[in-house]
Amino acid sequence: MIAAIERLTGVQWKGQGPAFLVASGHAATHWILATFYVLLPFITKDLGLSYTEAGGLVTVFHVASFAANAGSGAVVDITGRRVRIQAAALVIGAGAFIGVGMADGVWLLVAMIVIIGVTNNLWHPAAISYLSEKYPANRGYALSVHTLGASLGDTVAPLAAGALLVWFTWPTTATLGSLPVFCVAAALVVLLGGGGKRERTGAAGAGAMGFGDYLVGVVGLLKNRAVLGVCVMSAFRSMTQNGLFLFLPLFMVDELGFGSVLLGLALTVLQLGGFIAGPVAGVMSDRIGRQPVVLISMAATTAAVVALAVVGDAWLFVAVIAVLGFALFAVRPVIHSWALDLTPAEMGGSTISLLFGTQSALSALVPVAGGMIADRWGLAVVFYVLAACVLVSTAMAAVLPDPSRGAKA
Repeated sequence: MIAAIERLTGVQWKGQGPAFLVASGHAATHWILATFYVLLPFITKDLGLSYTEAGGLVTVFHVASFAANAGSGAVVDITGRRVRIQAAALVIGAGAFIGVGMADGVWLLVAMIVIIGVTNNLWHPAAISYLSEKYPANRGYALSVHTLGASLGDTVAPLAAGALLVWFTWPTTATLGSLPVFCVAAALVVLLGGGGKRERTGAAGAGAMGFGDYLVGVVGLLKNRAVLGVCVMSAFRSMTQNGLFLFLPLFMVDELGFGSVLLGLALTVLQLGGFIAGPVAGVMSDRIGRQPVVLISMAATTAAVVALAVVGDAWLFVAVIAVLGFALFAVRPVIHSWALDLTPAEMGGSTISLLFGTQSALSALVPVAGGMIADRWGLAVVFYVLAACVLVSTAMAAVLPDPSRGAKA
């Protein structure tokens, strides 16, 4: 089995440890957010929030993530301390999640969500640029392992939080839920050597860089139309993803009459699709290029989102969700790899910061705009709008340059 994995990925098994360890940190960031989504109904009830206010908390998260882009990529690229920044993001985020459990009013809650949004954004430039430098010849595969962590956190956290809520209140659940995150942060520093003055990835990549060199790199990055195109393309896809996270549960409960068990099963199936498809898409993109994989995945996503609006049978709906999970989540590491293919290694953190900042900016529009559409024309119409967003993303992907294909020609 191990030999087969090595032949498929082109990476020796013993060299994959850092990728899986960083993926566990990614799981921890998603663990925090996924647990928060489970706690939100109880927070809303205890603090007397309206649905609009509860949705506003999610918008606050996206706005904070967007605002953090002003400095997160710069911190990563100028210092070069990618491991220590990853660990700091986890520790501060987990501490803020404990603060969520201590909130007895909305303003402290908002402050803690802002911190979680900032640290969530700080994680990605540090982690993705680290993996990009560590595995330059297998970038798609390495970043697909990173997204495995996201799927794992999104899948396991709701089950764990739901079980804890059987015995504990939501503040206690928030506190207990933060503990694994601290453990992962400690493992990153100890096992990846994040305590040194200058960290090394093991590749001929970037360490620290001067501020002047960094400014020159940023100007070049902002002039790179291909990079900006990939960022906007990814942002339209992200609008669809975040819209589904918010409106799928509402549609399943309000329109299809799903109970809590079937609802949980459907959302788990959605995440499992990405858990399986991510590594396959990553390896394929390393072999045949990023563009073909993105086009196939996003075309399938468009069709699946449209199907959600017209399928009335509960079990058929779950089957469509399974297909959607495969297509929607498989493409994440491929897009990240595509952006990094277009930029110098020393600007990897800022590239990812720009990518996620663009995603956060457009995703922040989805909760409010989607809610207005649903109130006026119904939830099914929201899915058509989300399908249109990913269709725009697909069209953009068809015309963007893909240097990975040229390298394989």
